[in-house]
Amino acid sequence: MIRVAHLVAAPLAPVLRLRARLASWQSRQRLADLDPAALRDIGLTHTQAAREAARPLWDAPDHWAR
Repeated sequence: MIRVAHLVAAPLAPVLRLRARLASWQSRQRLADLDPAALRDIGLTHTQAAREAARPLWDAPDHWAR
């Protein structure tokens, strides 16, 4: 027997993964905008934040999309 939830969830899976990737990309962009004091608070240098922000949209572990 096919459950209705599977019929709905299967087509949405790629959309949900894309939304998760976009959210991580947006977070990376906000990271790049942090001032030096905020970066110090989270233990990152400007170089580390810039490197993270430069990562492409698709460069994220699969478990982030769950």
